[in-house]
Amino acid sequence: MYEKRWYRDLIKVDDLVTFEVVIEETDLLVMATKDLTNEVTKLVLEIRGGVKRYIADDPEFKESLIPYEVRDIAPKIIKEMAEAAKIVGVGPMAAIAGAIAEYVGRGILENANEVIVENGGDIFIKSLRKRKIGIYAGSSCLSNKIAVEIDGKETPLGICTSSGTVGYSLSFGKADAAVVLSQSTALADAAATKIGNLVKQTEDIEPALEFAKTVHGLKGAIIIKDDRMGVWGNIKLV
Repeated sequence: MYEKRWYRDLIKVDDLVTFEVVIEETDLLVMATKDLTNEVTKLVLEIRGGVKRYIADDPEFKESLIPYEVRDIAPKIIKEMAEAAKIVGVGPMAAIAGAIAEYVGRGILENANEVIVENGGDIFIKSLRKRKIGIYAGSSCLSNKIAVEIDGKETPLGICTSSGTVGYSLSFGKADAAVVLSQSTALADAAATKIGNLVKQTEDIEPALEFAKTVHGLKGAIIIKDDRMGVWGNIKLV
């Protein structure tokens, strides 16, 4: 189901060129040092083509809600999704938005030294300066009140969000926002899904953060549920 990305109206980046690329279910907002619409379109078509061909040959990959072993012939992005999902214990499609964001972002870095790719709340960023990434958390009183400050030296970086109260993405939890940072955007996406699944009430925030601490490769996590927030890791909030 298509959902208008209305939250993009809140994004303000004055020093980069902003453009959108929409191909079937993939809806990207890209910010770069120049307009790379044609390059991004080509990358998305290539990525989606490879993923769709693999799924046609191995349909259980798409349907599985638990870690899934992929075939040796699988494209690299499929293998990375499966590995990220295995690390945190979710189905591999939980990592697709983050994986596509990173593949597109890295793919255009040869044409732009600063790139931000947003794919349904999942972000790949390579920046030369500090950036602030706001957190939308639905009806929570903390929604749009805080942001994560990212130092350019920390990038490339993946910043992914899962919510059980906002949007149409599958979640078994009730977190207003579960935000995860990782050098791997696929892992950040899968981990955000897993952590979001663990939060059904405010009392679940602490144990969900304890789980995040056990996942090798995560830099930090933020969980918002109602009027409560929990934070772990190397994160600067502003």
